[in-house]
Amino acid sequence: MEILLELLQNRILWAGVAAWLLAQILKAISNVIITGKFSWERLFGDGGMPSGHSATVSAVMISAGLYKGWDSATFAVAAILAIIVMHDAMNVRLESGKQAHLLNIMAETFEELTGTDLPNDKKLKELLGHTPLQVACGCALGIAVAIAVFFLFK
Repeated sequence: MEILLELLQNRILWAGVAAWLLAQILKAISNVIITGKFSWERLFGDGGMPSGHSATVSAVMISAGLYKGWDSATFAVAAILAIIVMHDAMNVRLESGKQAHLLNIMAETFEELTGTDLPNDKKLKELLGHTPLQVACGCALGIAVAIAVFFLFK
């Protein structure tokens, strides 16, 4: 019971959760505006504007600095984690999404030309990573959420 109470009082954790949730909601809303359709994939999925990963790790990093100190080990670990996650989102995951797109086109073309069905059940997921702008917006959102949580629950 004490562990649950500690988790519920962990403002660093809740800032990260709030930033992720807000980013995902904004992603779903922007998708409705652009496509005119609601998509559960946009609410829970990867990719898109703003980056939920970047919002989450930025909120945790800034919260760690605000609550534990900018010279704390907690902030240092959170900052390094944030850098790695945002770099990965803009580079590795973005490139993986581009490769998945190309492979999907190649598979469709092969099936059309040969009349052969490939053993893949469904297309590869293409929306995996983020552009630098999506990461920057997610980071800014995370920072704003962290500061808001800090001042709201001070």
